[in-house]
Amino acid sequence: MSKYWEGMENHSQPSISTLKRNAGQTKAKAREKGSRLEPVSIEGRSIVSSWWGRAWCDNLERYADYESRLPRGKRYVRAGTVVDLKIEKGRILARVQGNRKTPYKIEIRISPLSEERCQKIIQKCGKQIENLEVLLHGEFPEDLKEIFMEKDGLFPTPNEISLNCSCPDWAMLCKHVAASLYGVGVRLDNDPLMFFRLRGIDVERFIDVTIANKVESMLANVNRPSSRIIQGENALEVFGVL
Repeated sequence: MSKYWEGMENHSQPSISTLKRNAGQTKAKAREKGSRLEPVSIEGRSIVSSWWGRAWCDNLERYADYESRLPRGKRYVRAGTVVDLKIEKGRILARVQGNRKTPYKIEIRISPLSEERCQKIIQKCGKQIENLEVLLHGEFPEDLKEIFMEKDGLFPTPNEISLNCSCPDWAMLCKHVAASLYGVGVRLDNDPLMFFRLRGIDVERFIDVTIANKVESMLANVNRPSSRIIQGENALEVFGVL
């Protein structure tokens, strides 16, 4: 009698040594062909080291829909299976090594930030204008962390992320996609401005508009008397001048 599961592919997890060996062979073949790969390399025990890299990973781990597959993604990215990762405007392209010799192809699309949402973020950033100049030097000031991570902030929500992998896994988030998403956190460690590129934001224009709005707000209030100004008669009473 034929049985349903007979002949089905065995989905047991490959060993770390197998993954590393396959990844090494893929990189070697690419060099022979003159292809340029951009692998994700992790140094040390932590996947990321900067707060903004951790913020990206923490944001992923807040998504309940992704919870079951993220540990496997960590295992894969630590094993060096993300042999190629490129971040573009609204898109992440990756190749992740698995049990087979040919790496899987991953495409992750991030919806563009709406104009309304972008303007709200700009208004909030205007209250911390002194921190924005740090962005031009390629750093994320930690004082802006809550603005980026809060609801309707810069980090994408699950419904703003479209995931696709060439592997046969039926899950919305397979381990290869999870490894790629953690790989983005590693990339942000080295170049945090990639995050703005991914969300389709020109950093210099973002800062210019924020500063312009702040100046406009200040000029609009320049002729309005402040409630903190002490009037003449009140000043006499406060300072005891007769």
